Parts: sequence; structure tokens; C-alpha cells
Amino acid sequence: MELKRVVVTGLGALTPIGNTKDEFWEGLISGKSGAAPITYFDTEKFKTKFACELKNFNPTDFLDRKEARKMDRFTQYAMVASDEAILDSKLDLDTINKLRVGVIWGAGIGGLETFQNEVLNFAAGDGSPRFNPFFIPKMIADIAPGNISIKHGFMGPNYTTVSACASSANAMIDALNYIRLGQCDVIVTGGSEAAVTIAGMGGFNAMHALSTRNESPETASRPFDATRDGFVLGEGAGAIILEEYEHAKARGAKIYAEVMGGGMSSDAHHMTAPHPEGIGVMAVMRNCLENSGLKPEDVDHINTHGTSTPLGDVAELKAITEVFGEHAKNININSTKSMTGHLLGAAGAIESIAAILAMEYGIVPPTINHEVFDENIDSELNLTLNKPQKRDVKVVMSNTFGFGGHNACVLFRKLD
Repeated sequence: MELKRVVVTGLGALTPIGNTKDEFWEGLISGKSGAAPITYFDTEKFKTKFACELKNFNPTDFLDRKEARKMDRFTQYAMVASDEAILDSKLDLDTINKLRVGVIWGAGIGGLETFQNEVLNFAAGDGSPRFNPFFIPKMIADIAPGNISIKHGFMGPNYTTVSACASSANAMIDALNYIRLGQCDVIVTGGSEAAVTIAGMGGFNAMHALSTRNESPETASRPFDATRDGFVLGEGAGAIILEEYEHAKARGAKIYAEVMGGGMSSDAHHMTAPHPEGIGVMAVMRNCLENSGLKPEDVDHINTHGTSTPLGDVAELKAITEVFGEHAKNININSTKSMTGHLLGAAGAIESIAAILAMEYGIVPPTINHEVFDENIDSELNLTLNKPQKRDVKVVMSNTFGFGGHNACVLFRKLD
């Protein structure tokens, strides 16, 4: 069976450095940090008092007030980003076969704030189980793609992938394969997360996973820097329209990139720590290259997982050096988490959008906040430090890894 070709025809982004695809890109190339003191709740007793929240976002600017109240923030974000991507794709929703349009979405946690608030309300009451009737529908991780499909009438495959921070990358790979196998013409994919909450911050602090650089939040996310002390929690959504190539071509769609392939692997090592030698990361990148039919020397740019954690950054760069050999020094490597923070289940989608736009504009966004070289990192690698770099990017890789040892990798190619 001959596999179908799959292309990207629409993008939507809702991020801590920009509330649209174009604003997001402007934030990236200007080296903008999305980190600031938390405004959602009182952080006086929290070890970390900052995060990468969305700025100037009001869901009722996009959603009916009554409908918005029935959604957790992670679903609101999904609705806004997916609407932008659908509009960007210029799909004619009145004529396409909606039985062949799916929604495959990623979320690592789902409706954490809804769960938190309902439990807190119960604990503060008299013991009577007076829960909101929308408690469960707002909380469950699969509700975001459900709401997207209901709004637009998309009747193809519809579900959520949950693999911690690899969730939306896994969603894209599933979407890629459905279209490759001829089962769908179009899939709305991506991911969303809204974990900047009391429970989210408290839980990640308890794990010692977050930076505590409270005196300088905007510089706290510093991937590859010797003084990095943990990741910065972010929130938002990224949406990507994947479409069968001939279907897109027939309607004259703008094509951002071709999705060449995806890879998956497991570290099989530890609940939260990466394998110190990056064995699972080596495997996922090799799987992705093989699935794509590309060679290591074809890759121009890698948007790394690069969370700004002491162990993770070193393991990933070791793996890149092992897989790409001498060519690793020719690759523009970066971490856009230095600007957006870590969007957990939405990270793979947001970073894939950043990688696709790097091809679109011929500019690789920087890894900001780098000041001190880490002796455990090869100094000959081009980590695109502090300033964007112009480059004709033809093939780009996006890496995402999650707690539990979940690894996912996606490769995109610029069409000639």
C-alpha cells in the first residue's frame, strides 16, 4: 500500500508570548520572555512565585459567555487556537466531507483547575456532595477535541493522547498516520494545557522540578546554561491542520511544510528523570529519521525539548551528538522554552509551529537567557544563543519528552 503524503495547511497559537500565530512568531524572533509573577492566585507561601501565563486573554472575546463557563481553561485555549488554525487553512467547511475530518488532540493533565476547585469547594462545605454538573465534562482530558468536533461537525477520529509532555507530539504522529493510511483527508491536531494553578505549582514544586529564581522570573528559563535550576511552567495551546497532499493541492491551499515522519520510544528508566546517556532519546530520533526516509545530514534545525533542567538538557544534547555525529555541529539547535516556558502537553505542538515558521521565514529563534557555559555540554554545538540566526531551513526536527519516559519526535520538510 502506498502511503499518502501529509502536509501542514493551517497554524494557530495561543502562548505566553503572543495570542496568535503571528504574535507568537514576533515574540520568538525578538527573544521575548513570557515569564512573570503569577496573577491567578496568591503565591506568598509557594517556593516558585512566577510562571508563563497568557497575557491579555479573555475567553469571552472568542467564545459565548455561557459556553465558556462550561469549559476548563485548557479547553478554552484549544477552541481558540484550533479556530485560528482552521481559519488560517482556508478550509471550506460547507463543502468538505466532514466524515473524513478528525480531531486528535494532546493534553498531559487536562482540567486540573476544575478538579482542584471542585475538591476545594467540597472540603470547605458541610460534607454534602454538591458538585457542579459540569465538573466531569470540564475536567476530562478528552473533552477539548470533543468540543472542537461538536462546534464544526467533524465526524472523523476524535480523541486525546496523554503522554505527559509528549502528548501533542504523539497526537500529531497519530494524525499523520491516519492520513497516510487514507482514512482521513484532514485532521485538526495539537495540544493545550492550563496547569498554572495552586495544585499544578504546588505539585511541581514538591518534585523540585521548577525554577525558584523569583528575583528574576524573565531569566529563569535558561536551557543549556550552567546555572539552570528547573523549568518554568507555561500555558496555552498550539493547533496544526494536517491534510492529505493531493486534497490540499486540489483546493489550492497554502502549504507550510510536509510532515515527513514521526518517531516514538521509551526511556524505560525512571518516572521523572531522563536516562543519563539519552538512550531513549537516541532511539526516538533514529526512529523518526527512519520513518521519514531522511538521513541525519539532511536536518538543518532541531527545536529541542530543552526544558532548562540540570539532567534533561545534558542528556538530550549528548543524544543529538551521538545520532548526528559531526553533522551535529552544523545544525541550529535551540529551545524556545526559554521564552514560552514549558507548556507540558501542548509543548510538542507549540514547538512544531515554531520549527515550521523557522522554515517559513528562514530565521531560527534564539535560546535566550544563556550566560554561563556548562562544561558538560559540547561547546562546538550551535545552540542559537541569545540572538536569532538567519538560515535557509529545509528540514527541521522537533523533540518532546515526558514524565514516564515517553519520547516523541516529528520531522518537517519545506516543499520546493
